[in-house]
Amino acid sequence: MQLTMYLILVFTFTLTLHTAVAQNKEQPPNFVIIFADDMGYGDLGIYGHPTIKTPHLDQMAREGQKWTNFYVGASVCTPSRAALLTGRLPVRSGMCSDKVRVLFPNSLHGLPASEITLAEQLKKAGYATAAIGKWHLGHRPQYLPTNNGFDRYFGIPYSNDMDKVTDKSYLELADALTPKDFNVPLMRDTTIIERPANQYTITKRYTEEAIHFIKKHKDRPFFVYLAHNLPHIPLFASKDFQHTSKRGVYGDVVQEIDDGVGQLLATLKEQGLANNTIVVFTSDNGPWLSFKKYGGSAGLLKAGKGTTWEGGMREPCIFWSLAGIKPSVVIDLGTTMDLFTTFSAMAGVPIPDDRVMDGVDLSGTLLRNEPSPREGIFYYRGPTLYAARLGDYKAHYITEGEYGMFGEKEIHGTPLLYNLNEDPSEQYDVAQDHPEIIEQINAYVKKHQADLVVGADQLADQEKQ
Repeated sequence: MQLTMYLILVFTFTLTLHTAVAQNKEQPPNFVIIFADDMGYGDLGIYGHPTIKTPHLDQMAREGQKWTNFYVGASVCTPSRAALLTGRLPVRSGMCSDKVRVLFPNSLHGLPASEITLAEQLKKAGYATAAIGKWHLGHRPQYLPTNNGFDRYFGIPYSNDMDKVTDKSYLELADALTPKDFNVPLMRDTTIIERPANQYTITKRYTEEAIHFIKKHKDRPFFVYLAHNLPHIPLFASKDFQHTSKRGVYGDVVQEIDDGVGQLLATLKEQGLANNTIVVFTSDNGPWLSFKKYGGSAGLLKAGKGTTWEGGMREPCIFWSLAGIKPSVVIDLGTTMDLFTTFSAMAGVPIPDDRVMDGVDLSGTLLRNEPSPREGIFYYRGPTLYAARLGDYKAHYITEGEYGMFGEKEIHGTPLLYNLNEDPSEQYDVAQDHPEIIEQINAYVKKHQADLVVGADQLADQEKQ
């Protein structure tokens, strides 16, 4: 009798195990990327902001992984977004320029069709895909999300401060403008459904759209790219969040984004998806400091948006999943380009072998707390390499301010050198003490540039107005 019961138990366990393995193979993890716009390293409670309340992101970090050395591919919108979605430095795709820094409503081009987006990659494994929010990789039909691997699109195709139709200065009156001062279009797929977009409710509507898509596609793997237009200038919050933060309208906006994150995570839990969905929250570049109190904060990092100082390209980053992600604070290196590689590996989709990929697979760090395989960072401004990090140290070959802030362009005969673990604020140049470190970083850069093919400039050509 005991032997029979034992055999039954073994059979039941084996069957359950085989079923779980089969289900896991049939249902790879879902992915949600929440991408803020111009949010700084120091703008979240969990990253040290004293007056902006972000309880949902704080909890997300406690339940998941908070990364402290996480970078984007560029310090301004268009190239940063191209880097995330292609897993490649924008200098390779031509999605950067030394003539203009981002795409505008009169730009003629966008993301080249030859590039493979993360959405196109995941569709190979049967994923449902949605882009919600800011696109900024080309607003003409051939460049829109629905021609780049996304089944659905709902959002503003470029920055929320474009198509400005007022003489008012939003540097001085950033919280006194109205959505009618910016004739930006709200699109569904390829059709403009509202113009000007009501930016008071845009964050709320993006969250609702993401939740609707998740519920509709809960029975198959999905990828949601939720790219908020805010807290980019101009700042707008819905009625429920206006005047709720001691940080002013900027804080109101961040707190509304945080509330949307809370709603999204709650939806995943309610729908039984939290164990098999990986959510990542980060920002496209650092804070727009020239707008003073209407811009964000880089915390202890130097400078902000538009620069290759740490405040321009090191961002808050949180990974979350109730099962799989090992809760911890990760101080290893990571970048948004690694999302392409990591999510491809988790979905079982081979990495393209016909092009140079700049992402590495972070799944070992996320799932097992293994060290990150990323060894360094390249800091580009347009198609020019300004700085490079290798391990603890960062060398600046060229430094330049944002827009009249943090210094004129300066080429350094001897690179500036900072130990970013000891000096994250980049205050103490140690180049004279470590010439051997500079030699190592120079060799790292030389290897990178040896086979670099610079893509044709996709940003410079514009319609004459």
